[in-house]
Amino acid sequence: MAEIAKRTGIGALMLMVFPLLLWASGWKWRAENNYRWLKEWYWITQTVTSTCGALASALLISLFLWCLRYRLKSALRLVVILTAILLIGQSIKSFIKEQVQTLRPYVIWMEKHYAIDVKVFSAMPQKDRSVTMKRKLKEQQMIPPWLQKHWGNETYFSFPSGHTIFAASWALLAVGLLWSRQYIIPTVVLMVWANGVMVSRMVLGMHWPLDIVMSIAVSWLVIILGCWLVQRWIGTLTPEERTNIGSYS
Repeated sequence: MAEIAKRTGIGALMLMVFPLLLWASGWKWRAENNYRWLKEWYWITQTVTSTCGALASALLISLFLWCLRYRLKSALRLVVILTAILLIGQSIKSFIKEQVQTLRPYVIWMEKHYAIDVKVFSAMPQKDRSVTMKRKLKEQQMIPPWLQKHWGNETYFSFPSGHTIFAASWALLAVGLLWSRQYIIPTVVLMVWANGVMVSRMVLGMHWPLDIVMSIAVSWLVIILGCWLVQRWIGTLTPEERTNIGSYS
């Protein structure tokens, strides 16, 4: 357990470096005059959104199954653990959002420039917030349609970031389960992808730096549990399985 916490903790700290630097520098999101450069970040954030997120989960579960080479019974247990861990992370996110109710950066910007009453907006049901935001955004010619749609669909509270929890969880799972088995490239790729998702959430006006930091912390705690369950629940392997995947760290 201590080794898992240490290894994944180092990974979590690496993910926190950029948002902590932004927070320390006093960086604040602001609207752009030219949104064209943000389109690439929009596509990165889409890898974690709705249908793409479900597809990403299926592909990543397949990657972990391929790397760890478990027999059928152990593989099914792994799928259950990974799915449960992702659901736990998102449930924690939803609970915290409802308690804290921090408004997204772009909503604060809309309040200043386009007369949105944030107190009234915050008190609205989720569906009504989305309808109101979409109506306001249609009046703004400077904001491209793809960003209007993205903002209009994501009017839930900001703190913490569900997208970041999702991406950071997969990256830290790789650090906890794959790195020690010498699957370096998949682990590095997932860490880079998680960083890309985090940056996309900030530059698109969806999250503050501290939202991202808190999300990584939530992911880390959940992933410690997940890696411990994998070692505990799938710890008794057949000799053939031990030969295939090596002993646990």
